[in-house]
Amino acid sequence: MATNGVTLNTNSRKIRFARRFISILLKMRKTRPCSPSIEDVRKRSQRIKIAAYSSMAHAVGPRRAWSRAVLFKLRSRARHQSMMTRRSFGLQKKRFVKNNDIPSGQLSQADRLRQLVPGGKAMDMSSLLEETADYISCLATQVKVMQTIADRFSK
Repeated sequence: MATNGVTLNTNSRKIRFARRFISILLKMRKTRPCSPSIEDVRKRSQRIKIAAYSSMAHAVGPRRAWSRAVLFKLRSRARHQSMMTRRSFGLQKKRFVKNNDIPSGQLSQADRLRQLVPGGKAMDMSSLLEETADYISCLATQVKVMQTIADRFSK
């Protein structure tokens, strides 16, 4: 695709992410309540965050461990939520606090990095650094695309 003499790679990670993310946002726009409460706004922002992670993981595909970990976590969360809604019948969900065995002050830098990169807990140092570099690159792409969308629609 050429625009003003500039050729765009329509198969780039940025374009794949943007297409998927915008389509999810458009679907969310159709289900927007008329007068949202604070809880509605919180839920909506959480869904936007999940849509951004999901879109980026799908754009990268299964070749990266962090994207496989994100997609697995999102699928597991969806299964868990559907089971909870079937079981709860209107009861409030319990929130579980994750209890780490080691205080964060006693973790090595590699262990801290493993906690930040999705799927990083099972990686050796070489793979961890490679996945971290790709994950940071994808997060930067995500920020650029989301900033472009915000700038475009805030006018």
